[in-house]
Amino acid sequence: MIEVSRVGGRTAVRLARPPVSGVVRPRLLVTCAALACATFAVLCVSLTTGEFPLPVTEAVPALWGGGDPGARLIVQEFRLPRALAGMLAGAAFGVSGAIFQTLTRNPLASPDMLGITQGAGVAVVGGIVLGLGAGLGTQTLGLTGALLTAVLIYVLAWKRGTTGFRIVLVGIGVNWVCVSATQYLIVRAKVYQAQEAVGWLVGNLNGRGWESARPLILALAVLVPLVLVLSPWLRALHLGDQVAGGLGVPVQRARLALLCAAVGLVAFATAAAGPVAFVALAAPQIALRLAGTARPPLTASAVTGALVVLGCDLLGQRLFPDLELPVGVITGVLGAPFLLWLLARANRIGSGG
Repeated sequence: MIEVSRVGGRTAVRLARPPVSGVVRPRLLVTCAALACATFAVLCVSLTTGEFPLPVTEAVPALWGGGDPGARLIVQEFRLPRALAGMLAGAAFGVSGAIFQTLTRNPLASPDMLGITQGAGVAVVGGIVLGLGAGLGTQTLGLTGALLTAVLIYVLAWKRGTTGFRIVLVGIGVNWVCVSATQYLIVRAKVYQAQEAVGWLVGNLNGRGWESARPLILALAVLVPLVLVLSPWLRALHLGDQVAGGLGVPVQRARLALLCAAVGLVAFATAAAGPVAFVALAAPQIALRLAGTARPPLTASAVTGALVVLGCDLLGQRLFPDLELPVGVITGVLGAPFLLWLLARANRIGSGG
């Protein structure tokens, strides 16, 4: 027997045998479907345009290994890896930002505001300028820097446990320490070293191939299912530590597990695409408003992040005929006004500090 009831914009479904129940949010489903269709449309455009234009009828079959051999070479070896790296990095940024904003109950909390991506930047710039970790490559250095910075933030925020408020305060402090260290390293660098460092720090998908996309695919294949399994804890923690504890959630263990998953996502995304600005901040908030939920929805945030990065990368490639802008430049230009709007709105409703 199936029981269906509607409350507001949600539909509750309950099975008598086996005893299974769940809540379906039609608006959230429609939002995810619309965002996924928009992302696929942008993907098709990115695969068909460029120095060697391809019709859609050749580019799409080439995705699955069909069509003309020349089209398969262009799509699968040059355009698809870059687009896939951008989509997956955007999805990882979106999910990570949604976790941070839910745990801290702060719409301004994101990995690039709390110093995690800046920690990756210090490691990469240190490797370029000082030769630290020679032979590891920017991806490994960025991943290591992000993970070590996250550990430092968690340790400094610990005082018989952690709270979202302390993590935000400590993260902001660590963020500016990392920014200062990065600027110092760039000042003392040689010209060619500074150019290489700045090219990575701005967030860039130029020249990304399968060597960048494959680690990100594996990371998301492990971490996204883990986040979905932990999502009931995330929903409880959004209500506050006392309420979550009353519901039987192991608050500190749950927070640590979710933070580890979020840091892993942003670390692998930063290693693949660089510290692309504002995506982890903006994607969850855009998804929140489109879906009309009480907290940033994980799936919609992932698809929104993928659409934002892929769309901004396409815009950076095609905006000027003789100039290819890094994706981080476009997200920075579009994200800065969004941040100002969030700050103004947070102050207006009394949550801006």
